[in-house]
Amino acid sequence: MATAQFLALSSSSSASAAARPRARRAASSRVCAAGSALASGEPARRLAAEFDPAIPLASAVTPPSGWYTDPEFLRLELDRVFLRGWQAVGHIGQVKNPNDFFTGSLGNVQFVICRDANGKLQAFHNVCRHHASLLACGSGQKTCFQCPYHGWTYGLDGTLLKATRISGIKNFNKNDFGLLPIKVATWGPFVLARFDDSSQDTVDDVVGGDEWLGSASDLLSRSGIDTSLPHICRREYIIECNWKVFCDNYLDGGYHVPYAHGALASGLQLQSYETLTYERVSVQRCESALAEQEDIDRLGTKATYAFVYPNFMINRCSGHPSELVVSFCSH
Repeated sequence: MATAQFLALSSSSSASAAARPRARRAASSRVCAAGSALASGEPARRLAAEFDPAIPLASAVTPPSGWYTDPEFLRLELDRVFLRGWQAVGHIGQVKNPNDFFTGSLGNVQFVICRDANGKLQAFHNVCRHHASLLACGSGQKTCFQCPYHGWTYGLDGTLLKATRISGIKNFNKNDFGLLPIKVATWGPFVLARFDDSSQDTVDDVVGGDEWLGSASDLLSRSGIDTSLPHICRREYIIECNWKVFCDNYLDGGYHVPYAHGALASGLQLQSYETLTYERVSVQRCESALAEQEDIDRLGTKATYAFVYPNFMINRCSGHPSELVVSFCSH
């Protein structure tokens, strides 16, 4: 099962505030603060070993079905793919002001992104240090996070402010029980989180484009993907498929568009479709069909679809940043 989340961004003054993001109910109030590597079995490792990156694209074959159906393979992916490297988790507009927060999950890792009272961007494992209850759900504003189970209370800087009914307990130092931090930073309008420790230092909590996007950084920056794009809404869908099926559909180079999306195809010059590949990014581009000048002024002439490994997608259907939709598939 995959969770696809879509963020709508726009610089158009006519864009409405759209639907209010729906609060997401956690699957369980008791979660593991999984910061350690996920165990994976030998069969999953053998499945992964079947991949040969040296095979030319023209000679490549469909991945084995076990890549999409084996639970152990998914656990291996969560450890080796999703819990390593920067992952896009939201938009800076969701934590624009002090005390803003939003939550999310990646596998069995629950996290909360917030901006503390001093305006600093923070990220933590979204579990109480006492009995691992979920602290926050959805998004909004809070001056503190209070555990709904025993009332332990944390500041938005992660500090444990209050631990209830602990008088008489020896060797308890509340400074040792703050929320477990997660590395967080931004690139353009996006909030990124990192669940491992292998990353370069950030400057003012900004990730270097080369570290996240490789040599595609300049291309995407020139395409108008920047902080001028305000956040409009966030929508979440549960899709009954493996996460790679969602990504495979996005990456098929417009193959399915004439048959599955007739209306979209009629607005594109499909013969101009091209795919550019970089270290961690694949960019699909296509010229739009001729349109009225008013539409060209609003949308430009080229559609751009950028996929950032492993699961982040940016759709820009204009030559200037008037409309942008991004999506990411969590697992």
